[in-house]
Amino acid sequence: MNVIKTAIDGVLIIEPKVFTDARGYFFESYSQREFDEKVAPILGHTVTFVQDNESKSSYGVMRGLHFQRPPYTQAKLVRCVKGAVLDVAVDIRKGSPTYGQYVASLLCAHDEEGTRIAAEFALTANHSPLTVETALTANHSPLTGKIGLQFFIPKGFAHGFAVLSETAVFQYKCDEFYHPEADGGISILDTSLGIDWHIPTDKAILSEKDTKHPLLNDFVTPFTL
Repeated sequence: MNVIKTAIDGVLIIEPKVFTDARGYFFESYSQREFDEKVAPILGHTVTFVQDNESKSSYGVMRGLHFQRPPYTQAKLVRCVKGAVLDVAVDIRKGSPTYGQYVASLLCAHDEEGTRIAAEFALTANHSPLTVETALTANHSPLTGKIGLQFFIPKGFAHGFAVLSETAVFQYKCDEFYHPEADGGISILDTSLGIDWHIPTDKAILSEKDTKHPLLNDFVTPFTL
């Protein structure tokens, strides 16, 4: 697998090695050994995932921006296995030089709709095909024509996504179990974050809980760098 650093330290894009032939394709979606060899040296510590989650959503659904408060903080490794989502990690670590900034990654599955959306982004981004390595734009958004990418989000970040396809199935690994009493979030519709979600957010579908999260400017973070 290929590990690509982004504009914010610790936020990584993972590109699995895919083997294709006349039958279709095969790839290792996760290997603890390879993660330890290639990701742990960048982070300066190992990560052991303990829980896998999956959600199914329709076009226009937005989920986030979520985190778990200490002592139940979570790092996540996320991917889209059907359709496509725009996935975002926002730095909410007090004292971080990138506090309030974000990385956005286009996550597209190996299906027809995911491939189509990836191709559309590849054509519109700077009007030319891009590689992951050269697609870091001014707003820290590696939006490329790649399919099958994964996104690693460290502790101390708020995480969310918007569904760009008719249906999206989203999977993510967590290094801490779910603790509902530690749930937290900031508003996914906070325009001060400057995120282009690539959907009409005035018609977005949100849970009641996600409509009640505070704006970043009204938020007191529990995280420190």
